[in-house]
Amino acid sequence: MDRNEMLKHLHEVEEWDIIVIGGGASGLGTALDSAARGFKTLLLEQNDFAKGTSSRSTKLVHGGVRYLQQGDISLVLEALKERGLMLQNAPHLVRNQSFIIPNYEWWGGPFYTIGLKMYDIMAGKLGLGPSKSLSLEETIESIPTLEQNGLKGGVVYHDGQFDDARMAISLALTCADYGGTVLNYMEVKGLIKDEKDLVMGVEAFDIENKINYSLKAKAVINATGVWADKIMQIDNPDAKDMIRPSQGVHIVLDKSFLQSKHAIMIPHTSDGRVLFAVPWHNRVIVGTTDTLVDEASLEPRALEEEVEFILSTAGTYLTKDPTRADVKSIFAGLRPLAAPQGDEKSTKEISRHHKVLISLSGLITLTGGKWTTYRKMGEDAIDNAILLADLPDRKSITENLMIHSYSKEVNLDDPDSVYGNEIESVKKIAQENTKYAGLLSEGLKISKAQLVWAVRKEMARNVEDFLARRTRALFLDARESISMSQPVAQLMADELGYDNNWVANQVSTYRKLAKGYYLE
Repeated sequence: MDRNEMLKHLHEVEEWDIIVIGGGASGLGTALDSAARGFKTLLLEQNDFAKGTSSRSTKLVHGGVRYLQQGDISLVLEALKERGLMLQNAPHLVRNQSFIIPNYEWWGGPFYTIGLKMYDIMAGKLGLGPSKSLSLEETIESIPTLEQNGLKGGVVYHDGQFDDARMAISLALTCADYGGTVLNYMEVKGLIKDEKDLVMGVEAFDIENKINYSLKAKAVINATGVWADKIMQIDNPDAKDMIRPSQGVHIVLDKSFLQSKHAIMIPHTSDGRVLFAVPWHNRVIVGTTDTLVDEASLEPRALEEEVEFILSTAGTYLTKDPTRADVKSIFAGLRPLAAPQGDEKSTKEISRHHKVLISLSGLITLTGGKWTTYRKMGEDAIDNAILLADLPDRKSITENLMIHSYSKEVNLDDPDSVYGNEIESVKKIAQENTKYAGLLSEGLKISKAQLVWAVRKEMARNVEDFLARRTRALFLDARESISMSQPVAQLMADELGYDNNWVANQVSTYRKLAKGYYLE
C-alpha cells in the first residue's frame, strides 16, 4: 500500500462508483465491502486511518453484556454474530478473552449466571466459550489481585479482544488487495453537485502535497463518525446535528495490577457505568467513562474527574490501588452516538444501533454503531448505495472474507502477531541493511524493521502514525514513546527523503502531542 501509487489512481479513474469519506472503522468497513463487490472504490481520510475514535477503544470485540441488561436484544444478537465473524476472519488480530465479574452481593452470582447463559445461547455456533459461576476460591485463584474483602465468588464469560488501530490498518490493506484506493491525509472540503442539486462527487485536498482534486462518483458515503454532521452541513447548511459525542477515557497500567490472563468486568460502578480492566500488550487497560461533550476534537483530553473516577474505582476492586504515578498512558476517544438534536438523555440510554441516512441530495450518511459491527455497517451502507446509484446488484461477500495477512498459526502473546502471515517479511528487513537492525525500544520490543515496513507497506507518513497506530507505543507508555521519537523521525526521513528540518519539526510536534498522554 503505497501512497504515491494510490494517488496515481485519482488521475486514472474518471468516475468512481463509490467514494467513502472517513478512514475509521465504519469508513474502512464500507470501503472494503464496496471493493470486495467489485465496485470502483475510493476512501478519503482527512488525517491518518483510525486517528479518531477507532484507535481509542477499550479494545473489545463484544456483544454488549450491558445492552442485554437494557433489553436491546436485536443489538446484542447482531453484535454477537459480528464478534464471531471478526474472530473467524482475522484470527491474527482478534482473540478470545475471558472476563470475570466479581460478586460482592449475595444475589450477584445467580443474577449474572442466568443473564450470561442467555448471552451464550444467543451467540449460537459463533460462541467463544460457555460462561460459568466461580466459587470464592476459584475467583481468587483466577485473579489474585482482586479485592477479597466482601468477595463472595464470581462469574466467568467470554468475549473478544483486539488491537483496534492494527485492525484498521489491516482493513485498509484488505481494501487495497481487492482493488480499492485508500488515501490518508486527504481532506474533503466540499461536495460536487449537478444542476438538480444531487451529489456527484467531492472536492478534496491532499494535505501532504498541497493539491486540490475534483473527484466524481455515482455515490458518496459520509462515514466520518463524530464528524458526520460537518459533512452533512456541507451538503445542507440547515441540517440539524445528528451526532452527540460521548467521551470515553482509559488509563494504561503495568500488568502487575492484574496478574491474570482474565479481564475484570465491573457491571455497576458508583454511578452505574461499566468498568473493565483488560490485559493488553503486556499492560492493563482500565476504563471507561461515558461523558457527553459538546464538540468533537481530533485530540480529546481526559477531564480530571474522569481520571479520578477510574483510579478510585479501580482501587476499590484491586488489592494494589493505582495512583497517578502508575499511569503509563491515558487516552480519550469520542463515541459517535446517534441522537436527535437537544436530546439530553443519559449516554447509557442513547442507542448504539447504527443508522444509514440518505439526504435529499443523495448523500449517504452512516452514523452510530461500534467497532464490533463495522462489517455489518459497511454492508448496509453499500446495499443502500446500490439502490440509490443504480449500481449492479452484487451481494456482499465480507461475511467470510479473510482480512489481510490472515493467519491461524501466530502466537497471540507475541506483539508481532498483528502482522499475521507477514511476520517473517517484516523481520527480513533487518537483514537488508545494518541501519534497519535492532530495536527502537527495548521495553516495548519495537524494532526498526517495523518502522521501515510501516513506511513502505502501511502508509505511515509521520512519527505519530508509527508510534500511535502502526505500533501502539503512545498508548502503552507515553514517556517511552517520546524517547523513541528522535530515532524514529531520523529513520523515517531516510525512507521518505526528508531533511533535518523535517526531523526536528516531527520530534517537536510529537513530543508536544505525547505530553497529553501522561499525568504530571
